[in-house]
Amino acid sequence: MKHLFSICLLLITLTACAPVQETRGNLLDNYQMEQIVAGQDLKDDVVRKIGSPTTISTFNPNIWYYIGQRTEKHGILDPELKKERIVVVTFGEDGRVSSVVERREGRQDVPVVQRETPTSGNDFTFTQQLLGNLGKFNTPEGSAAETAGGRVNR
Repeated sequence: MKHLFSICLLLITLTACAPVQETRGNLLDNYQMEQIVAGQDLKDDVVRKIGSPTTISTFNPNIWYYIGQRTEKHGILDPELKKERIVVVTFGEDGRVSSVVERREGRQDVPVVQRETPTSGNDFTFTQQLLGNLGKFNTPEGSAAETAGGRVNR
């Protein structure tokens, strides 16, 4: 009985540490990239063949980025990047594919806007949010509480 319990405990321990693999984005394979024909395919053809782009260039809508990555996580450790692929599809003014290029040097050439969008509003503390509605429960005009004896108090 002790051996059976030890074997079950060992199996549970080993399966609990099995790595978890996740794929994020659009991780294209070589055969998918080969389906795109420069000078022939239009934007609709590209979407039909390899799917929607992960992002479109901020300043040039004729540059599409397909970004995908595969990570592996062991237990409580941070995920480890196993594979990443960035494919840039560029279109000409006529809407046809002019080039399909894989970025091998990583993300440094992918334009990212560092600006923050300003938002209006107030920053409230937890106490202000908790107590903010005290005394604000007025009855709407014309309700039974405002009409006393058939006349409206104004």
